[in-house]
Amino acid sequence: MAMSAGAKGEEAPMSEINTTPLVDIMLVLLIIFLITVPVVLETVNLKLPAVVFEPTTTKPENVLLSVRSADTDGDGEPNPESTACEVYWGQTPVDSRQLLERGQKKLEQLLADIGGPQNITEENFPEVHIRGDINTPYQCIGGVIYTMQYAGFQKIGFISEPAPGSGTLGRL
Repeated sequence: MAMSAGAKGEEAPMSEINTTPLVDIMLVLLIIFLITVPVVLETVNLKLPAVVFEPTTTKPENVLLSVRSADTDGDGEPNPESTACEVYWGQTPVDSRQLLERGQKKLEQLLADIGGPQNITEENFPEVHIRGDINTPYQCIGGVIYTMQYAGFQKIGFISEPAPGSGTLGRL
């Protein structure tokens, strides 16, 4: 209600619009947009794989790599504080150069066995399975992944142990 400062007998029509409810609604909408817009903009559209708890069969041509922290303190056990790592192709220790050479040789052998790159299918292409010790620094495992991708492998996976007493695969 607007008050008039003029004479008491004069009732003039109100010429001001009350903007308080409009400002309140605009502030509420502003707050809602400020909260929801960053959430909507930062989402990434992903199709996540379904979880399967049954073991898969390992093909004989797959590559099994084991990675652990190197023994830098000389006690015969891996040192979790070390950034150096040991890589094993099956049971054989290899350095990064040997890892690359063996990976390339494995793929060349596969191409010779199947008659060339035109015969490669998803079923006959070898996979790399990495067993990483829980105390191994990420840069060691990342280096192994990079080396195997550089060698030409397209499928690289990790082997994990079941959670104790659960009978299912552990969560990463």
